[in-house]
Amino acid sequence: MYGRILKIYPGSLAEELELVPGDKLLEINGTRLRDIIDVSFAFADEEIEMLVEHEDGQQEVYEFDKDYDEELGVEFESAVFDGIRHCANNCLFCFVDQVAPDMRESLNIKDDDYRMSFLYGNFITMTNMVDADFQRIKQYHLSPLFVSVQCTNPDLRQRLLRCRTAGNLAAQLDKLEAADVEYHTQIVLCRDLNDGEELERSLRDIVARQPHALSIAIVPVGLTRFRQDCYPLKSFDKESAARVVEQVEAYQRQQREKDGRTFIYLADEFYLLAGRELPPAEYYDGFPQLDNGIGLARNFMEEFAVAASEDDGNIAFDVQENQAKQADNASEADKKTQVKQENQAKLRLAVVSGTSISPLMAELAESISGAGEQVTMVPVPNHHFGTTVNVSGLLTAKDMLAALQDVAGKVDGILIPESALRTGDNVFLDDVSLSDFCARLPCRVETVGSGREYFHALTDWENYSGVGDTAASYMWQSNAAYTKRGGM
Repeated sequence: MYGRILKIYPGSLAEELELVPGDKLLEINGTRLRDIIDVSFAFADEEIEMLVEHEDGQQEVYEFDKDYDEELGVEFESAVFDGIRHCANNCLFCFVDQVAPDMRESLNIKDDDYRMSFLYGNFITMTNMVDADFQRIKQYHLSPLFVSVQCTNPDLRQRLLRCRTAGNLAAQLDKLEAADVEYHTQIVLCRDLNDGEELERSLRDIVARQPHALSIAIVPVGLTRFRQDCYPLKSFDKESAARVVEQVEAYQRQQREKDGRTFIYLADEFYLLAGRELPPAEYYDGFPQLDNGIGLARNFMEEFAVAASEDDGNIAFDVQENQAKQADNASEADKKTQVKQENQAKLRLAVVSGTSISPLMAELAESISGAGEQVTMVPVPNHHFGTTVNVSGLLTAKDMLAALQDVAGKVDGILIPESALRTGDNVFLDDVSLSDFCARLPCRVETVGSGREYFHALTDWENYSGVGDTAASYMWQSNAAYTKRGGM
């Protein structure tokens, strides 16, 4: 086992030691390294003896002193050195089993690794964990974790996950709590299986596990046209989604009356399907499961509103009204503003998104004076995965290009969801690069990942650059039953 170095940070201890990309970190103070968790804890010592193997196979020992909080300053090729632990389940609703052929390779990885849960917030079922794993979690106090509960009925959980150890959930949660480890939970809701009375039971059981249980996220099962499992799963419709909303809202009210926190959160899809208004921002308690598709739409709206409130009022699409007010004694700055407004008013933009969130994107655009007339919404049917998949994060370049065919030549710019691209790689799910995508369109294309970015793209297109927002909400609608992260 080793950690292969991918990158050396300038000015770091690693650079001072003359380490280079390709070097393999084998041991620190005699500890064999399984992952970056081992590296972090071993490197906390102030006296370090480090065994490194260079690309030519030669091994070298580095001995040095360091400050307690000084880091090595490298990026590894992988967070886990002994390989990501794969899922032991055969879930009825597994999205990986529904991925189309010839898609991005990472979509076919069935990971269920507690280390990735601690490091990156990936949800785990714990069905492949043994006592040694729980001991390590306790030793390093790996908290919080993210646990896929699905249901608390042992027999039903075994049937849903199709794994004989799936019924051990209660005992495993007891072990986490005995180690004083906190955890967020998720329920992938399958219509007529773990909803209704079973959902009631699961909510009661998890609520009773506070304070170690930090939250419950409920997301709808995602079904694609590539699903071949013979079990007849059904998607939620308006009526069934409304029942879930009403059922959960009763528990939410109880929780808020009890301690002022909602604790139980529904994915945006339930509200959108049911035609219900999204809860206010305070109901999300700081958005603890934002990456899981919980509150993405509301958070996006809040970001948009904040950006609008911060705007000084000089940017507006309603040019004529502003010109009338300032025509007599306009300063040089006013004249520049008017020119900017005139240029913006002449622009026509197309906004690409999944079909579920497109009405909200249109509503936000219309909230800016005159913007609704300048913006064309392009809700993209997902022909690749199937039209029941309506989130932006699972759109392919091919489907977006098809939807833009009759629009692209009539607009000056196109906004696409940042979440449809692989993070940091600018590649779509169907392995089309962003540069190739842009080359097929006759106008400028920019990405949007947050409400703040969306506002500035609509109001200041000339100076807008969709370079990505590190605090982006990736709204544009994610379905956590499909993927850990999505957006727009």
